[in-house]
Amino acid sequence: MGFLLYIITAFALVFVIEGLFYALFPNGVRKMMEAALSLPEKQLRIFGVVMAVTGFCLVLLLQKFV
Repeated sequence: MGFLLYIITAFALVFVIEGLFYALFPNGVRKMMEAALSLPEKQLRIFGVVMAVTGFCLVLLLQKFV
């Protein structure tokens, strides 16, 4: 249950953080979505890959040093 608990906790934290952005900065989120819609698909895909790799590396670092 340990690994599953980490995954569920990670998703819960994503919901909390994203929910706070929507609650505190609704106009900023709307502008960011409009900006994302205007970007080419390739650029969005590259951004997504960079974010995923960065997150994965952070998880590895935290697991190793904390």
